[in-house]
Amino acid sequence: MSNLLESDRKHIWHPYTQHATEQAPVVISHAHGATLVSDEGQEILDLVSSWWTCVHGHAHPELNAALSKQAGQMEHVMFGGFTHAPAIRLAEGLSAILPGSLSRVFYSDNGSTSIEVALKLAYQYWRNRGEDKRRLFLAFEGAYHGDTLGAMSVGRGCGFFNLFEGLMCEVRPLPFAATFEGDEEIETSEARALGVIDALLAESGQEAAALIVEPLMQGVSGMRLCRPQFLKAVVERARAAGLLVIFDEVATGFGRTGKMFALDHIGFEPDLVCLSKGLTSGYMPLAATVAREEIFQEFLGEGFEKALPHGHTFTANPLACAVALRSLELFAEENTMARVAHITARHKEKLEELRGHPRVSRPRALGTLLAFDLKGGAQDYKSDESEALRDWYIANGLNIRPLGPSVYLMPPYCISESELDRAYEGLLAGLSALDG
Repeated sequence: MSNLLESDRKHIWHPYTQHATEQAPVVISHAHGATLVSDEGQEILDLVSSWWTCVHGHAHPELNAALSKQAGQMEHVMFGGFTHAPAIRLAEGLSAILPGSLSRVFYSDNGSTSIEVALKLAYQYWRNRGEDKRRLFLAFEGAYHGDTLGAMSVGRGCGFFNLFEGLMCEVRPLPFAATFEGDEEIETSEARALGVIDALLAESGQEAAALIVEPLMQGVSGMRLCRPQFLKAVVERARAAGLLVIFDEVATGFGRTGKMFALDHIGFEPDLVCLSKGLTSGYMPLAATVAREEIFQEFLGEGFEKALPHGHTFTANPLACAVALRSLELFAEENTMARVAHITARHKEKLEELRGHPRVSRPRALGTLLAFDLKGGAQDYKSDESEALRDWYIANGLNIRPLGPSVYLMPPYCISESELDRAYEGLLAGLSALDG
């Protein structure tokens, strides 16, 4: 291990890391189910699903087999002028489980690029229609949509990208009515937010190309939740004002919120949906921006000037598409949504205990997410308290990574009863250790 860490320190630049102060990373040698195993043999429950990607579990034999089979047939082919069965079958599968006319799939590589594609589609859609004045985007305060330039622009409210403000496109922030278990002020908060949104749409709605939202759950901003009825009221107002509506389901898709997609809670068909993370169950980098057929039609014409000038070298990589397709099939074969429902129920049982804990504020749950804020904790993304808590959890075999003052669990769906019990016990023991 020492040689690997020495080489890591010499050559690797880790994401969201201050290398002058960060502790050495844990070297992981292999994984199975809900468990990561370090090269020293420590078993660590992956309670954040490796940045919310792991759906069916690590090293799932069926996904391993799908990857191996596809590798024996074709590892990659350019997607300009060529196509292949894994991409076609996956697009069919996604269209079948998404509502209405969400049927046109543009593949890319990760969540950020799926957002970038959606923003460019929305912007060019209005150009192709001859409505050049629509060039403004609307997004919620506190939103995070990724790290590429357009994604940073609509996610400037998360606070990570202030340095790059001068490079960003024009975005107007909307108030986000965050809520939690036992919130008695939520109706007042929602009414206040909708009043601000109505005024903004009246003033700028004719200049806006699209509204982009993380439906029901703002992840990186601290697992902030809103009610379905609030979000539905917002998106219906945006559509009435003529805007396109983009749902960023990169984090919320594939069962995370208790339904296959967060949009299923809301009863609203957006114009564009962005997917990644759980799409391949964390196996391979892959993303999809799925558009309504009506959007696609506006990009047809006799010349190239109406076509979308966007693409990636590894667009629709066959290995990734094959694994993603097999992952979709496993939802039915393994009755995965029943597992999701069980985790959801266990989390809700835990909420009452969390409400009475002296170190817990704003407890909340949605699907496989259980979250709360540290009472009296510092608000910094990497405060001393949150870092100490993260280190305690890792030392005790739990991969729980607080987002500043927000602590959360989002386990793989394969997690067992005993592993869930261990997760809950360890979660509370870590809070006790803070004051020990």
